[in-house]
Amino acid sequence: MIANTQETNNLQELERAWMQQAIRLATDSVTNGGGPFGALVAKAGEIVAIGHNRVTATLDPTAHAEVSAMRAACKELDTFSLDGCVLITSCEPCPMCLSSALWARVDRIVYAADRHDAAVAGFDDRKFYDLFEQKPRSMWPTAVGRLDLPNRTAPFDAWLAKSDRIDY
Repeated sequence: MIANTQETNNLQELERAWMQQAIRLATDSVTNGGGPFGALVAKAGEIVAIGHNRVTATLDPTAHAEVSAMRAACKELDTFSLDGCVLITSCEPCPMCLSSALWARVDRIVYAADRHDAAVAGFDDRKFYDLFEQKPRSMWPTAVGRLDLPNRTAPFDAWLAKSDRIDY
């Protein structure tokens, strides 16, 4: 019990230090012309990769801090799976970043500011959360519909027939 308590305290201290670094990354990003978001990926007590928001710098709407950190971590670890990793981020991940973290299989996500704090600064992702959590597709701002074609499963058929595929 004492060892577990000590391990928990050590992990909490480490995560506080990592969070301070994520907040510094976010603040530095603002200073350098980026958005106010920073993130890092850690594994086995070590930081694997860092990222900050580069949406406007790269003209890439997916260049959020969390996605940037996860991309860098995957390259560093030479894998598409971040199983065993924790994502530390200065702000609650938007739905895209949350989905990306789920796809990457991170073990945990830890954030500081939340979606309401972001909204005060003009980053109102609450509307996206509301969209996915509460609104029927008929109320979405972008039409999303299915075009049913006879060969719609051809890519999946090819995938299933591929004997050397790498499942994920």
